[in-house]
Amino acid sequence: MDGTNALNWFEISVADMDRAKKFYEAIFGIKMEVQEMMGMKMAYFPADMMGGKVGGGLVESPYHKPSADGARIYLNGNPDLAVALGKVEGAGGQVAMPKTKITDEIGYMANFMDTEGNLVALHSNK
Repeated sequence: MDGTNALNWFEISVADMDRAKKFYEAIFGIKMEVQEMMGMKMAYFPADMMGGKVGGGLVESPYHKPSADGARIYLNGNPDLAVALGKVEGAGGQVAMPKTKITDEIGYMANFMDTEGNLVALHSNK
């Protein structure tokens, strides 16, 4: 590992791309581009991957199964994760852990269940 990023790509498994895309666009106020590749539907979170930033997306395929039991990813909720978390239930998800302070230096975290059954975390500095 070269030390640039511990994470270089992430995928959130989905069962219904249209439903999942609508959910994530609603809570983050973003637009996600959809593409089909290698028999998979993929919708991408905005990222400057050529600038060394970590990117990822939603993926629907026979190999991707939504789960609350797998690896947990933390999506960037800066400047204050309460904004995205406050939209979760209205968009069809469920708050699993409210905004919780980690430490003054690290910031805050929260968890939510998305429309597909994935347990996903948020992190923000405030």
